Amino acid sequence: MTTGTAPDSAGVPAGFTYLGQFVDHDLTMDNTATVLGTEVTVEELLQGRSPALDLDSLYGRGPDAEPRFYQPDKIRLKTGKTAAVPGDPVAGRDLDGFDLPRVGEGSTKGARRLAVIPDSRNDENLIVAQTHLAFIRFHNKIADTLVAQGMTGAELFAKTRELVTLHYQWIVRHDFLPRVIDPAIVDDVFTNGRKLVDAGPGARIDEPPTMPIEFSVAAYRFGHSMVRDQYEWNRFFNSGAGAITKATLPLLFNFSGTSGTLSPDGKPDDPETGGFERLPTNWCADFRRLYDFTEAGRDDLKGPGVNLTKRVDSLLVDPLKAVPAGSFNGRGSALDSIERNLAFRNLTRASMVDLATGQQMAELLGEKPLTASQLLDGDGSGAALKDLADDDRDRLVSKTPLWFYILREAEVNDGKLGAVGGRIVVETFHRAIEASRISIVRQPAWRPTLGAEKDVFRMVDLLLFLSDGKEDLLNPLGDPS
Repeated sequence: MTTGTAPDSAGVPAGFTYLGQFVDHDLTMDNTATVLGTEVTVEELLQGRSPALDLDSLYGRGPDAEPRFYQPDKIRLKTGKTAAVPGDPVAGRDLDGFDLPRVGEGSTKGARRLAVIPDSRNDENLIVAQTHLAFIRFHNKIADTLVAQGMTGAELFAKTRELVTLHYQWIVRHDFLPRVIDPAIVDDVFTNGRKLVDAGPGARIDEPPTMPIEFSVAAYRFGHSMVRDQYEWNRFFNSGAGAITKATLPLLFNFSGTSGTLSPDGKPDDPETGGFERLPTNWCADFRRLYDFTEAGRDDLKGPGVNLTKRVDSLLVDPLKAVPAGSFNGRGSALDSIERNLAFRNLTRASMVDLATGQQMAELLGEKPLTASQLLDGDGSGAALKDLADDDRDRLVSKTPLWFYILREAEVNDGKLGAVGGRIVVETFHRAIEASRISIVRQPAWRPTLGAEKDVFRMVDLLLFLSDGKEDLLNPLGDPS
């Protein structure tokens, strides 16, 4: 696996990379305590998240069991306040509601910076943190809307969560998956059902779903190849004239509470460094740069332009060779440089659980495997393997690690997951939605009600709803005059 400069995707806004990460954290959490490289059986894997698409990463166990995530009314979720940047005429103020809620007290900076959310991984980089915050604001806006309609009490929270979950599942099914996976595969699974995940004569859909390791350890890690090395973030952090600096991936890790210090002077692996304990105001997201609001007919929200994801292929950007220790709960450990390499971590994890190869999965699914030329050369723009020794080349062609196989498959399929990777991912999502107590699979007649267009609800519609369509709530820092 190599790093390098991959082409941009064909029109997939960069926000979907981190929506995908948010969704992943709703489904999977490996709590297995073991040293990287140690063999682990499937039975020993500890799944710390409900494998249903039910937003337990947002709601936890609910306001009665975990009230710390909720406002005193036990209906709305907590939000946080940014920290003013002294001397700046635009960012020199606190902004309420534009940071995750944080602990704010304790004997250490690291403890005080911790986000008060059910899954700390949703504060491991700034973009996923702002995505989580968007879902908090979406929940709260729906609650406000229902209150205005006269709803109160326990019914209010239950109805709010139901509407949030159904619209979220709709976004995953209709807005996210078809952008990154061959749409024919998405439609086939949601129309004709599964043939791999909890499928077959003995399958019991009334029992808790399984979490396929082929999904969690390989297939769904395709999103790592979509990550950019830098982003046009907001008026302060971009590649244009007059900006402070580019919003590089290492900076976006650093301005988080789990992987970084929320501080320009902090050292990511040392949480006791840095002067800020809340997100500095000048790092608020400009969502116009992460999603394309012209899809919803809002040409007035074009902004300076939309970041695109990197195409799904066999390349990762260079900063992923050295991810911060906090992103994998490694702070305080003595780490070799290779242990920070995300590709190495992915491939090592697969070997630890003795994961099936790409060829084995293709055979299981009845699909024609990739050819030797496709595996070694891709489409010519991905990972270059010409320097592999003959034995390594032969091994790669005959027993391709599933994660790499899926990336190569996408690379030769115009950047969309194909017959093996796409099938694993879509079937896992179909089962996860089916298993949710609130489910668009088990309520096939349900249609979204919160968008401007009938039967349509996309991520841009969610953002427009929570902001009342107002630009200053999507881009609170404005544009330079």
